[in-house]
Amino acid sequence: MNLARARLFTPFFFALAIAGCALKPTAVDVPVVAVTDWGGTPADPARARRHSITHITLHHQGEPFKAGTDPRQYLRKLQTWSRNTKGWLDIPYHYIIDLEGKTYAGRDIAYAGDTNTEYDPSGHALIEVVGNFEEVEPNAAQLAAVVDVMAMLAKKYKVPVERIASHRDHDSKTVCPGANLYSYVQSGYFREKVAARLAQSAGTAPH
Repeated sequence: MNLARARLFTPFFFALAIAGCALKPTAVDVPVVAVTDWGGTPADPARARRHSITHITLHHQGEPFKAGTDPRQYLRKLQTWSRNTKGWLDIPYHYIIDLEGKTYAGRDIAYAGDTNTEYDPSGHALIEVVGNFEEVEPNAAQLAAVVDVMAMLAKKYKVPVERIASHRDHDSKTVCPGANLYSYVQSGYFREKVAARLAQSAGTAPH
C-alpha cells in the first residue's frame, strides 16, 4: 500500500480500534459494591477463620426477593442477623448478586464462610444470588453476573472449573441453590461459560 492510501485508511482503522475490543475491560473484570458503600461494617479480624480459596460454591437466598427491594437494606439486615442471631463473624457469603445483576461484597474473601448445614465452607468462595429459586427462575442479569464473579474468582485464585459447584453438591441435606438455579450448575452451563471467559481473557480458544 502506498503512502497516500495508508493515510486514507488510517482514520478508518483508528475508529475500529476505538469501537472494538481494544478498549473493552478484561474478560474477568467485575465491579463490586464495597461493604462501606452499602452501609455495612467490617468483620473483626481477631475472630476470623482464615483460608485459601480452592472452590467456588453457589448459594441462593432461599427467600422471596421482590422487585423494588433495596439490596443495601437487605445486606444490612443480613449482616445484623448473621452477627446478632447466629453469632457468626459476618454475612456468610463473600459476594451477593441482586435482581439487576449487581454484585456486592459480603464477608472478606480471606475469611471462611458459614453455613446452616453440615459442610465445611473453608476454602470455598461463596456466592449468593438473591431470591428463592425453588419458586422462581434466575433472570438473565443474575446468570450473567454469576458467570462474571465465578470467572473473576477462578482466574484470581487459580480454581479449576471442575471445582465450580453449588451448596447441594457439598451437602445432600439442602436444596440450595434451588432447583431452577441448580439446573444451570448441573448442566455444566457455568463451567462452560467460565472456561470460555477465561480462554477469552488469556487470548486462547477454549477446548
